[in-house]
Amino acid sequence: MLNKKKRCAGVLMPISSLPSKYGIGDFGEEAYKFADFLHDAGQSMWQILPLTAIDEGCGNSPYSPPSAFAGNFLFISPEKLVEQNLLTEQELNKIASKFDFDKNPERVDYSSARKFRIQVLNHAWENFKKGSMSDFTEFVNRSNEWLNGYAMFSVIKNNYNGAAWYDWPEELKFKDKKALEKFSASHSDEIMRQKFYQFIFSTQQSELKKYINSLGIELIGDVPLYVTRDCADVWLDPGFFNLDEDLNPVSVAGVPPDYFSADGQLWGNPTYNWKNMERWGFLWWLKRLTNSFKRYDRVRIDHFRGLIAYWSVPEGEKTAKNGEWIDVPYEKFFECLKNNFTEMPFWAENLGIITPDVEAVRKKYELPGMLVLHFAFGNPADNPYAPHNNTPDNVIYTGTHDNNTSRGWFVEDATEQELKNFSAYIGRDLIDEFIFTAEITRMALSSVANTAVIQMQDYLRLGSEARINVPSTPSGNWAWRMKKDAVSNELASRILETCQLYGRV
Repeated sequence: MLNKKKRCAGVLMPISSLPSKYGIGDFGEEAYKFADFLHDAGQSMWQILPLTAIDEGCGNSPYSPPSAFAGNFLFISPEKLVEQNLLTEQELNKIASKFDFDKNPERVDYSSARKFRIQVLNHAWENFKKGSMSDFTEFVNRSNEWLNGYAMFSVIKNNYNGAAWYDWPEELKFKDKKALEKFSASHSDEIMRQKFYQFIFSTQQSELKKYINSLGIELIGDVPLYVTRDCADVWLDPGFFNLDEDLNPVSVAGVPPDYFSADGQLWGNPTYNWKNMERWGFLWWLKRLTNSFKRYDRVRIDHFRGLIAYWSVPEGEKTAKNGEWIDVPYEKFFECLKNNFTEMPFWAENLGIITPDVEAVRKKYELPGMLVLHFAFGNPADNPYAPHNNTPDNVIYTGTHDNNTSRGWFVEDATEQELKNFSAYIGRDLIDEFIFTAEITRMALSSVANTAVIQMQDYLRLGSEARINVPSTPSGNWAWRMKKDAVSNELASRILETCQLYGRV
């Protein structure tokens, strides 16, 4: 594992954004090629977005997972299934011929990718059952604490046309033992098939991570703080969430009013019952993070401040105005993490208005925070994001997955004053958005922050058409894909030279 205090650089590039023949980026050949590109470019880190399962009803957001543990089967590579002798090329091509994945190769086609992979994986499952299942059985036994419940949850949901678990028949909603045993017995093959999906996901992802690590590159993952209400974990362990006796939320998460929003932000996720979490030795969190470190070398914790105190809004409120801050037993929680993860390989997403106690925890456990240059130039003099105010114990970005690309920010989002300040800061006028993108990228790499991570779109100098996410918009996000031949040896050499110049190789 890299030294936290060593200067290094990485690239933010979601798996979904990789090129592929089947509607969405996956763990196949293009992922290995991108890892080679990062190696040639002298990069030490590949940061991705959460690999957890996604829900079409939540806009396919990786930050609204139906499970905190299960992997997204859309990332399974069909070509790898052929290599694993679970499909023949003829079988794969026959299924693929029913779909048109070429109509817009620069956008993820979630609907077709999902239908296609279900057909492919179901076919592979039938082939798989004819051979040895020893590795599968070992995986199931090793993962059973979360896998059995998630598989049951998924199959029940499928059998009730995608209905949320709190709208299921009472005996299933409340997990009546006899009702679950009866359902399990009559749907045993479907349940095993869901476990097979997770086995293949785990196998392919582990192989990719092993290859990435062999190149001297760390894989940086992301852990959303909250889960959605219609989530396997809430159904399976309702005591870890603030629910009433009918399993309805007592309070939901959000953030209070600020200068961005007079009403605050009402996210609607059920809040955690931290008293019960503490009573059980924070076991759910330990399992969740242990599972994450099978997939990643380090993780960024989204909305980190919610682990110190969280904004709790009574269920039924229309805005986040009438909430209150509730303290988390954070000293005990972080000591528990320290005892179980001695190197504390976490990054803290500490953007926005952060109180001193949040920063005190971050610094006590030597957790890198985040700096975003798009936020730096309204008034740079005392702005913590401006390079002259940066400190080494941070990860600096041009922008994150929630920001526009730098070119898009220049054209669409930046105020006249911000661009004027930026020009004054670098000591020359900005000719166009391409020069701006190059300058802000160089600014991140030259920062004193120990780690610099650049969106791949900024290296490619793409505009807002390549933006990953626009917060608070319910659809159209998480869909950008890179062109197949976008990366080159020339680009890798250019990135390498710049990173060498600033001591990041």
